[in-house]
Formats: sequence, C-alpha cells, structure tokens
Amino acid sequence: MSSISLLKKSAGIVLEKKNLTNVTARVGLVLDISGSMRKLYKNGTVQRVVERILAVASQFDDDGALDVWVYDNEFSRLKPVTEHDFEGYVDQYILNNDLIHKFGRNDEPPVMEDVIQKYTSEDPSKDPAFIVFINDGGCKRTIKKPVVSSSDKPLFWQFVGIGDSNFEVLEKLDEMDGRYIDNANFFHIKDVEAISDNELYDLLLNEFPDWLKEAREKMLFDRLAKRRI
Repeated sequence: MSSISLLKKSAGIVLEKKNLTNVTARVGLVLDISGSMRKLYKNGTVQRVVERILAVASQFDDDGALDVWVYDNEFSRLKPVTEHDFEGYVDQYILNNDLIHKFGRNDEPPVMEDVIQKYTSEDPSKDPAFIVFINDGGCKRTIKKPVVSSSDKPLFWQFVGIGDSNFEVLEKLDEMDGRYIDNANFFHIKDVEAISDNELYDLLLNEFPDWLKEAREKMLFDRLAKRRI
C-alpha cells in the first residue's frame, strides 16, 4: 500500500469518528516559508506535511485537490496538489521555483486576504473551505482583521503552530471578539514529525464539526447562497 493510501486510511478513520464522512469541503494549505522554516523545507518535513494534509483533502473534496499557498513577507498561490503529482511537490513547485519569495520575515494578513478572495469571490461555493495554516511563531496581531472579516463566510481557519517559538497571538484566538461565528482554532505541535497521523488528524478536525454545526444553525451557507443570486 502506498504512503498516500495509508494516510488516507488514517484520515478516514478520524473523519468517521467525528461524523464527517458525508461532509464535502474544499481544503487549503497555507505554509509559512519565513527564514526560520528553512531547515524544515530542506529536510523534507514540509513535503510530508503536504502529503498528510492532502490525505484530508482527498476525503473531503470531490476532485481530491489541495490548494496551496506559501508566504513570508510576500505570498504565492501555487498549483494545487493531487494524489497524482504530490511526490517531489515541495522541491519542484516551491524550493526550485525562482518566482517564489522565500525565507524572509512573516506577514500573514496578505495571504489570508488572498485565501478569502479565492473561496468567496473568485470561486464561491455552497461547500465550506477548511484552511490549514502552518506557522512557526511570531504571527502578526493584524491577523484579527481577516479572521473577523471572514467570520460570516463559509471558511474555517485551523492554525497549527510548529516548533517552540512564540504563539501568543494564535493562543488568544478564542478571545477574539467581533466575529459572526467562531471561525478559527489553534493547536501547537513542537515536533510535527513526532506526532502520529491519527493524532494529527484528530487535532486538525477537533473544532471543525462544531463550526459546521453552528454555521448550519445560523444558516450561514443558505444566506451566502442567496447573496450570490
């Protein structure tokens, strides 16, 4: 059995446990590519992160594609990755891509605004978007604006802190006021290579079911569908 098949099996087990097997959602992955992430790109850790999140996308999304962004003080929207072309994705489309700005300082709001634009303006859908946002610390306080502005939209932010830097901003997401609905969650993994696939998927999908339930109760998807007519 291939590595992606094993990952899909693990993701499927967690989806079933959380009653998400009948949910259709678009999945996006935003990857920090600031200077402190250099080692994780070079040693293959980020490639493995892509593969692990792709397994979730393959379960949620009809076309099985994972949308990908990278950001430091600039950002790039990349070619979506699928089961057919995931091998060597990070090397080919990120590290060896001279058009991508790499290993600078981090600035989250611009890439977040692009994610919102894609899923709500360029490619609106009745299906929610589940966004996995990888950050290794020092997230800007100005993320509040895009988080709040997207709180009435079918988009859920799952922030994942990796390493042992400062995650003060992300740790206070639950205290963020002014939102239509609580649309973001955060958890921290010191060593992303050390956590099992099942543990990772359990953490990733911990709050998404509650968000889906509340969004449906507030008729968020219906209201947005009517707005587009």
